Formats: sequence, structure tokens, C-alpha cells
Amino acid sequence: MSQNDDKNAPLPRTERDAALKWAKDFTAYMAEASGAELVPTTEKVNFEECTGAHDELAEDGRYSLFYYVYSSAPSTQHTQMVRTLRDSLQKHGYKVTDYREFKDAYSSALLWAENEKNNYRVMAETVGSGKTKPQRFSFAVRTPCMLPPGVKQQQF
Repeated sequence: MSQNDDKNAPLPRTERDAALKWAKDFTAYMAEASGAELVPTTEKVNFEECTGAHDELAEDGRYSLFYYVYSSAPSTQHTQMVRTLRDSLQKHGYKVTDYREFKDAYSSALLWAENEKNNYRVMAETVGSGKTKPQRFSFAVRTPCMLPPGVKQQQF
């Protein structure tokens, strides 16, 4: 059974530091592949508790990571960036789940993809309205629920 079918299926095991290193490395890869330069001061790291289908919370240390960082690439480049990333991510085993090219502040560039083998999700998109906040390009990753090595997985 897959993890989606069995709520007690073994979770992938990764230290938080290793998950964060992967997130930083992968967003840097996405930026480089799309020709963007990251703005390190915009980095956000969010380790989150995993919740079950019925809002169960485990007490075994499981977590997921949501990480993002911006680029100051102008919106005139966002369509080319998502096109390039779409092709690159598909070559790396990611399935594109949502895609849109930049039209304006209300219909901005968007690329969401998921690796079906490990359930890692990546997002690249225009952020900011361009009116009250500058438009930037965000590179983000979200891990599936993971468990630190050496911890006994709680069963439900």
C-alpha cells in the first residue's frame, strides 16, 4: 500500500537539516535553470506539523517543510522562466500539476509540479500585485510528511 492508502505506512526519514539543505539546493537549481538570481534576504523556512485526514496530530516529531525564496526577475521574464522550468522539471521526474504563463497582475505566471516517486512538490510563480508590492518571482518547495531518523513512528 502507498502512504496515501495507509495512514500508518512508513514515513520517509530525513533530518530537518537535510530537508532544508535539499530545499535550498533545489530552489537554487530552479533559479539557475530559469536564469534568475535569488534574493537571499527573502528566504522563508517553515517547518510544519503534519496533520491527518481527521486533523490528527502525531507526537513523534513528524514534520513537513515549506520553503521559499524570491528572485527580483521582472515580470517580462516570468513566462520564459516558467516555460524553461516546466521542461527542466519534467526531465527530472516531476509531473506538472498547474501551469500558466504571465498575462498581467491578475493572471500571473505559475508552475506547480510534483515528483510522483517521493511526493516532493515545487512551485514557481509571480508574487506581488505590482501596485502595492513589487512583482517578484517565487521559488518554493514543500516536502511530504517526514520523520526524523531513529524515532519510532506513532500509529493511529
